[in-house]
Amino acid sequence: MADGSRLEANAQYTNSEAMPGGNGAPAQQSRRDLNLKRTLLFIGIAAASAGIAYAIVRATLARPPVDPTTERIQSLIDEANRLLKQLDDKKSA
Repeated sequence: MADGSRLEANAQYTNSEAMPGGNGAPAQQSRRDLNLKRTLLFIGIAAASAGIAYAIVRATLARPPVDPTTERIQSLIDEANRLLKQLDDKKSA
């Protein structure tokens, strides 16, 4: 009978999740907390890496060449605005 009680005591101490005199809940909770922290850390690192990669790709992509037609249209609009301003100045003078 003495050997039986000693085996039960050894079984209780060798179980990594069991605490002497408890049901193992604090050890399981601390393990869950550690796993959660580790998971959140890896998610944070992955998100930061993705953000940096996105920023690098956006910065290094070649911008499309400026269309000469667009430049010509803008210069015509500027010239028309200048002429309208001159016309308004002559009317008010």
